[in-house]
Amino acid sequence: MKPSFRSHITAILAALVLAIPVPAQQKNADIRLKTVVIDPGHGGKDSGCISRDKKTFEKDITLDIGKRLAQKISAAYPDVDVRMTRSSDVFVELENRAVFANKANANLFISIHVNSVEKGTTANGYSIHCLGQSQRKGNDLYSKNLDLVKRENSVIMLEDNYQTTYQGYNPDDPQSSIIFSLMQNAHLGNSLAFAENVADAMGNKPIRHSRGVSQDPFWVLWRTAMPSVLIEVGFITNPDDLATMRSPEGRDGIAENILNAFRVFKTRYDGSLQVQHQSQETAPVQSTEPQATAAETSFEQPVKEEAGPLYGVQVLVSSKEMAPEDPFFCGFRPIVVKVGRMYKYIIGTSHSLREVKKNYHRYQEKFPDNFIVKIEDGKTVPVR
Repeated sequence: MKPSFRSHITAILAALVLAIPVPAQQKNADIRLKTVVIDPGHGGKDSGCISRDKKTFEKDITLDIGKRLAQKISAAYPDVDVRMTRSSDVFVELENRAVFANKANANLFISIHVNSVEKGTTANGYSIHCLGQSQRKGNDLYSKNLDLVKRENSVIMLEDNYQTTYQGYNPDDPQSSIIFSLMQNAHLGNSLAFAENVADAMGNKPIRHSRGVSQDPFWVLWRTAMPSVLIEVGFITNPDDLATMRSPEGRDGIAENILNAFRVFKTRYDGSLQVQHQSQETAPVQSTEPQATAAETSFEQPVKEEAGPLYGVQVLVSSKEMAPEDPFFCGFRPIVVKVGRMYKYIIGTSHSLREVKKNYHRYQEKFPDNFIVKIEDGKTVPVR
């Protein structure tokens, strides 16, 4: 590493890490997800990606989806403070987007973007990104989504005095991304949990193809002091994706999907704090629910071998491993499917989908944001 570059890293870590305002810890036991910041990517002089016919701009798509999402969250949760980094066609510096969220003491940051490729039209689908290093074998921090990361971070170059603000950071230099591996994201677990919620909620419509969840060095995610994700909702260079994003119904469907992901995340966010407080302050709750069935066991105690997949009701995704006896599960004994660093908790399991659907009403009141999944080969797939 060149001495000059090392000095840039030292300066950035010293100046920026200490500058990130971390929300004060509240002693109130009734903590909730109170503030969410929605960040429509690009804006103003920064159009973002442009369609091949030059008629559609990323900045317009992200703003429309962002507004729809803000309205939906506000309508569903009047007690949640929903804020937007921009609500009109204005240019907002990348640094200021993160600062805005930090000053708001946000509990969740959602950055909305549109993807593209320089050549061809076949690349399609949505993807969800968290800060960090790829967990996939054979992929390093710089190779998997380097072009995407460079493009999103290159907004820095449009800012006045960017050389001073970002102290030598160059989006076109892969070595600059080394700074992201020097700082661990304290909110990575919750960021990954919400990313998984988004991936599940997006399903195969209105954008059909999922490119999955990955960890990448986006500047705006690194600078936020709360769970944060960046969603690439589709490819502006793909005819099918573009048609969906040009359609008001398509944009509304995308916003609705993100709302559904927010519902699951907020339920878990609020519920986990309630459970934590309960475990510290009170004795375990004695459940009045019926005894768990033979299927409601952990993978260490496998269900009876039968041909075909297993079905169940997923009630929680968490980066924390929880005991089956945890009060959160209300007396139901879950099985656990571990995916990467995340744990998916599933109750009411059976080899019969019909049986799971028949008993589904048992879980609705206690777990309003649950859904049925198929478990096969160590993976879960929502049953729609």
